Order: sequence, then structure tokens, then C-alpha cells
Amino acid sequence: MTADERTRGAAVPAQRGAARPTPPGGQPEHERVSAFASLSRVMLVAFFRDKAAVFFVLLFPLMFLMLFGTLLKGASSPHAKVAQVGAVQVLDAVQGDGRAELEKVLTISRTDDEAAAVEKVRKGDLDAVITQGPDGRVVLRFSAADQVRAGSVQGIVNSVVQQANQAATGKPPAFSLDVSRVEDESLKPIQFLTPGLLGWAVATGAVFSASLTLVSWRKKMVLRRLRLAPVSAGAIISSRVAVSVITALAQTAIFLVVATTPFFGLKLTGNWWLIIPLVVCATVAFMSIGLLAGSLAKTEEAANGISQIIVLPMSFLSGSFFPTDDMPGWLKAISNALPLKHLVTAAQSVLSRGGGVMDALPAMGGLLAFAVVVTAIAWRFFRWEDA
Repeated sequence: MTADERTRGAAVPAQRGAARPTPPGGQPEHERVSAFASLSRVMLVAFFRDKAAVFFVLLFPLMFLMLFGTLLKGASSPHAKVAQVGAVQVLDAVQGDGRAELEKVLTISRTDDEAAAVEKVRKGDLDAVITQGPDGRVVLRFSAADQVRAGSVQGIVNSVVQQANQAATGKPPAFSLDVSRVEDESLKPIQFLTPGLLGWAVATGAVFSASLTLVSWRKKMVLRRLRLAPVSAGAIISSRVAVSVITALAQTAIFLVVATTPFFGLKLTGNWWLIIPLVVCATVAFMSIGLLAGSLAKTEEAANGISQIIVLPMSFLSGSFFPTDDMPGWLKAISNALPLKHLVTAAQSVLSRGGGVMDALPAMGGLLAFAVVVTAIAWRFFRWEDA
């Protein structure tokens, strides 16, 4: 084979694309695609191996979807509880299919004690009181604590009155509707927002401070030094509780000072001072939750995640942000077992509804009992230092 033939033979593979030219980027295109696929696969595998990341990215938002979906499932047709005082012709005249439809949206109880019924509305046990005078004037008294439910009750009763008037064809309207609030007309929405938001703030502060402090002290070996120091465990715990209580009382003071300014217009009831022992008992209860979270977590990030999982759903289930009257029965049972529910209910009573000592004492006792039980569970998992 001559030199020219060897040269032509060596050129053939190049002409057929056996060795492609390098693109301007400096790396062949197939290698760039391969690197992208490999990096994507590694990152995806790493993500799914990180159980905490999978939970907070995929499952945690799903929990809120399910929570709100359950809470608001019956929001399109709220069911209200009203008391009928004496004879109310517009309600008594609704019979048959009409009565069945009315009872789908109203639970009507009969009573002769108007003052007691109004007090139940003021405390939130009933949504409205309905009376009727001899002149055909129907009086509806409702609570402004739940604006949505109050509007629904007004619309339903007004519809019943209008239907009764239409039945009297060719005659002047026989009935009229007079609507009023059981609370002072000067009260503003802040009256009903403050207790729930205050409860949420106290719960958040106590849970997070206890859990994060415990994990941080354990990682930095502060707990180990305290254990070896001539200091009793009681002194350590009581000092931490004292700091959390002082912080919670400061939160309460700031909330009440801001809410009572003329701009917001909160009006405190006579026994508003009962919120102080309520907040103290609640802080101890929520700190026990933080102690449990800090005992289970190994890092600050894990403690933060566990605390979020506990505090956020509890806030929605306990009525801190909106009423929970429309929740299913099984969800109400869960709500009634939560410490924040008892704090919010008692705080509403003493701050906004004129409640007294007997409205606060059961809640305080329940909060302290909850703290004892959860603290005992947390002690089972407590560690002075990382394993």
C-alpha cells in the first residue's frame, strides 16, 4: 500500500464521523447530557433519602390541605343553634317539608327564660335568641363573636319572615324583623380576635423556647456541665419555667396594651385580670410539649420541625384563627383534648364575654393536669447529652 492510499484510508473514518469535532463549549454534547442526568439522579436520590425533607416538602403541605378541607367541608351550609322564647308564629307555622329544610340549617330549642337564653348567646353556647311580640315584630338577638354564623342566622330568619308575609296574599306585611346584638353595639372585631391570637402567641413562644433551648444546651454540653455542677435539677427547671412565664406575661401585656388603644378599641370585662393565671398555667402546659419535642429531637432543625407540626395544626383546631363550630364530631373531640382550645375558650370568656372565676378555674386545672402527663412522658425520653 502506497503512502497516498494509507492517507486516504485514514481519512475515511474522519469523514464518516468516528471522531466528532468538539463544540465551542469545550465539552461534547452527549457528555453534557450525561452529566446533567447523573447529577439530577444523585440529587433526587439524596432528596428521597432525607426523610425530613420528604416530609416537610411533600407530606406537611398535604396535611394542611386535609386539615382545611375537613374544617371547611361544611362551610357552605353552616348549622346554627337558636333558642325560641315562647310562641314565635313565623317559626311555628313552618311545617312539613319546609320544617325539615329549616331544621337542616337551624337547631331550634324552646325556652321561657329569655334572660338565660341571652346569656347563653353571650357566652357562645347559642348563636341567637328569637322572640315575637303581639304586633308581629320578630326580634332576633345574636352574638358578634362569629360574623359568618351571625350573618347566616340573620339571612335564614329574614327568609322565614318574608315567606310568612308572602303567604298572606293581598294583605299588608304581618311580620317585621328587628335584629340586634347581645353585646354592646360599640364593640369591635378586636374583642373576639384578641383571645385567639394571644393564645397562639403564648403557645408558640413556650413550645419553641423549651424545645430549641433543650436541644441547644444538650449539643453545647451545657446540660452536662449543669448536671456535674452543684445545682439541683429543680433549680434548673424552675429558672427555665420562670423565664418562659415572664416572656408570656410580657406578650400578654403587649397584646392588651395595643388592643385597648383607641385605634383597635378592645374593651376589657371586669374579670380580665384572670387572663394572668390562665397564661401562667398555659405556659407550663405548652412548655411540657416543648420539653417532649426537645427530648425527641437531636438537632435544632428537627426540634423546630417537630414544634411546627404540633403548634400549627393545634392553632387551627383550637379556634385561634377562626371558629370551629362547623367541625365534624370526631374532630371536635380532638379539639377539646388540646390545651390551646381550653386557653382560647377561657380567654374569650374572661376578656370578652364577662366570664368569671368559675369560667377560668376548670381551664387552669386542665392545663396543669396536661402539663403533668406530658412532662412525665418527656422525662422518659430526656437525655443530658447526645448519645
